[in-house]
Amino acid sequence: MHQDPGSTLHSNPLNNPHSNPVSPLPGRLSGREIPESLHTVISRRDTWLGYGSRACDPAIDTQQGKGQRRDGAANSDMHYHQRIPTGFGALDARLCEQGWPLGTCIEVLSDASGMGAMGLFLPAMEELSQQERWQAFIAPPYTPYAPLLAARDIDTQKVLLVHPREREELLWSTEQALRSGTCSVVFSWLGNGEYRYAELRRLQLAAARGNTLAVLFRSQEAAHQHAPAALRLQMNAYRQVHILKQRSGLQGIDVYLPPEDDVPHQPQLWELPRDTVSPINRAAS
Repeated sequence: MHQDPGSTLHSNPLNNPHSNPVSPLPGRLSGREIPESLHTVISRRDTWLGYGSRACDPAIDTQQGKGQRRDGAANSDMHYHQRIPTGFGALDARLCEQGWPLGTCIEVLSDASGMGAMGLFLPAMEELSQQERWQAFIAPPYTPYAPLLAARDIDTQKVLLVHPREREELLWSTEQALRSGTCSVVFSWLGNGEYRYAELRRLQLAAARGNTLAVLFRSQEAAHQHAPAALRLQMNAYRQVHILKQRSGLQGIDVYLPPEDDVPHQPQLWELPRDTVSPINRAAS
């Protein structure tokens, strides 16, 4: 759980123009001269979120709940980040959070509109299906095949399909789903379009407000673009995940997902078949 930095900021001379306990260095701005725009940045909660040197310690159990990670930050002694196991031991071992981090964006880059990577999240969907919250699919290229989801004990009555009509509606729908707190997981297909860093940052901030698994599917071309997501993955080959970026963890490595991690006697969905006949739940944004 992130600590509200308000009390810390009130004691910060940069945040209080009436307090100047230290003489400014020559050529530096004093507290009275700091622009209002900079005060706004300093006062933002997300400016002070960060990772300490122990960010990759094993997950700890606390009175605040299990499955949380302990991370340092710039303005507090400790932060707690929840996570959910991926269901693949080899991948958990390589991820800094030892699972999917919640409350932050995960980008998955692939050539198959992201549908070929859906099998990566089926174990998490199965676990999150126990919650009384939606599992939102925003702008999916195809309708997920309900019988195969049900075979993995994913409650299809909690799957919500959202079909935005244009780019702005896509971003708005994704932000609202992340910010609302009513979704346990949000999958959003951003497609091949180019997005400004500020637009992606809004989604990142919305994800930070809720305890939600936030997954953005983008094209491979986005690998060379800057993005605020805490974790960026590429699906370049069958059962192989490339960790393009992760905060305070290994980057630029490939992780092979062995068949031993598969659930026995269950369909292993590395690509969800399209279903154009029987949609699950539709919602027009």
